[in-house]
Amino acid sequence: MVTRYPCKVKWSVLDYTIGMNAVIDCQKLSKRYRGTDFFALKDLDLKVEAGEVYGFIGPNGAGKSTAIRTLMNFIQPTEGTATILGKDIVNDSVELKRHVGYLSGDVALYKKTTGRELLDYLFKLQGATDPAYRHKLEKRFHADLDKPTGSLSKGNRQKIGILQAFMHQPEVLILDEPTSGLDPLMQEAFYDTMSEARRRGAALLISSHNLAEAQRISDRVGIIKQGRLIHEQAISGNTGLGKPVFRLVLGSIGEVAKLKKAPHLKFLSKEGDVTVLVQATGKLPSALQSIAGFDVRELTTQQLNLEDEFLEFYGSAT
Repeated sequence: MVTRYPCKVKWSVLDYTIGMNAVIDCQKLSKRYRGTDFFALKDLDLKVEAGEVYGFIGPNGAGKSTAIRTLMNFIQPTEGTATILGKDIVNDSVELKRHVGYLSGDVALYKKTTGRELLDYLFKLQGATDPAYRHKLEKRFHADLDKPTGSLSKGNRQKIGILQAFMHQPEVLILDEPTSGLDPLMQEAFYDTMSEARRRGAALLISSHNLAEAQRISDRVGIIKQGRLIHEQAISGNTGLGKPVFRLVLGSIGEVAKLKKAPHLKFLSKEGDVTVLVQATGKLPSALQSIAGFDVRELTTQQLNLEDEFLEFYGSAT
């Protein structure tokens, strides 16, 4: 006999697209573990819209997994609230499970059960209705489903974890380091699967410490440090990551101080006494006109990437 999650109301992610409400909405969400004086997660304000991929980035211990476990109600918040599809993560936790695809950062499977047996059980438990899509995913990931999961490599266990998260085509996907252990070909398979979910309107929250991957797959990223969301950055479209960065060698130290206050430019960093990195904040002609007012001895351009943005906020400290 299969136990199903109760669901009295049929929810649609389209309701949140049309109404412009966030599918995932955290308000001052905080978690302090018993017996400690500090918060592992503090005052998290985070929204993820329908059809959006939100990259949640930071090193190990920054608070990413604590935030995800709190959203999944595996641990309960100390302060603050959060909703998924308009439902409270604590009070409506059981109902929400049917609408969320979840992948933990360390996939744990029943070791004596084959992948096929596990997926058969979860397919029914989740109330999935499209076996063709499940089979499509199994083929895409070349999943080894007929061996006990305890005998599989980390990469093959990760494939099964991804399959169970996606196969019921949930409205929300919360994935903790989803490409860990995957080879490059299987990473591409994951990106294809993620893109399919996004096109059908799912909201995806994906935690990662792989900055290149986060920049590739995300619409927005949030940088978390010591349990706090310290910066959010749009990736797609006309964003800061797409605007040119100028490396300037100036004529004097005094010019550096003046440049920090110049209009149409964002001061990023200094190399030595007279070499600086600045980024255009508005239209390029305005930025160039501002630069022209300084004694510039050398000028080169480069493109800011997510790693530069991350290091600006993290530096060498953790």
